[in-house]
Amino acid sequence: MTVLVLDHPEMLAKAALLSAGTCGQLPEGVRRPHPTRFHYSFNKHILTDTDIEMLRRHARYLNSQPGLKLRLHGHTDNFGTDAYNRFLARRRINEVVRLLASEGVPDAAVEVCNWGSNRPLARPEDHAANRRIELEYFSQDLAKAL
Repeated sequence: MTVLVLDHPEMLAKAALLSAGTCGQLPEGVRRPHPTRFHYSFNKHILTDTDIEMLRRHARYLNSQPGLKLRLHGHTDNFGTDAYNRFLARRRINEVVRLLASEGVPDAAVEVCNWGSNRPLARPEDHAANRRIELEYFSQDLAKAL
């Protein structure tokens, strides 16, 4: 018997997601919605109608999978002070949380991480790419392990 030991958190998360696909298979036709990244205009926190509809799909998916949790990552570009960027990222997160709650997603199924401008997706000069909310799914079991 071969035993694989993973002590790297990202590899552990990927392995858990891969194993989730083999045990506890989803019902036919139920798939995780995409995209999981939503971008914003400069200094804005309001979602577009297209983003709202996609987030409603994410809410339906979350409601159909009680063993899943969703972590929301709020980001901004590097214009402004760190305090303001965290404030703006928090406003973006709050909009998404309110929408998910209005669709029946329990508070316990959602975690938030407010990064402000501290974790750019692209180079800091790529401002538009860095103004975003990212959705990260993980299982309750993986949450306990991490």
